Amino acid sequence: MDIEYLRTFCLNKAGTTEDFPFDDKTLVFKVVGKMYALFRLETDPLQINLKCDPERAEILREEHSSIIPGYHMNKKHWNTLVLDGDLSASMVKELIDHSYDLVYQKLPKKSKLILEQANEEI
Repeated sequence: MDIEYLRTFCLNKAGTTEDFPFDDKTLVFKVVGKMYALFRLETDPLQINLKCDPERAEILREEHSSIIPGYHMNKKHWNTLVLDGDLSASMVKELIDHSYDLVYQKLPKKSKLILEQANEEI
């Protein structure tokens, strides 16, 4: 999976913005200002930090050597995916969706309503 494909996938999610708040090597995707994906651009292979349900995070780490505790993140709630070919494209997209959904669920009702109205207008 290449970075542009994943970048487009993230940007197609409602309310998503991208920026480089930490440095010029870490691309961050946010929904209404809350992070859900961090791409470490200087790594080869590409690595992505994603939020994850804590119980599921542990299971994924046990099942996949390419999923490790979140680099520079709260390791209970974040995983790092090493995109070395071990993980299928559908799994990576599903885990991005899961991360987005976890963050979206915690948004205030007002923010959710604004996003829903924006989606209806599209």
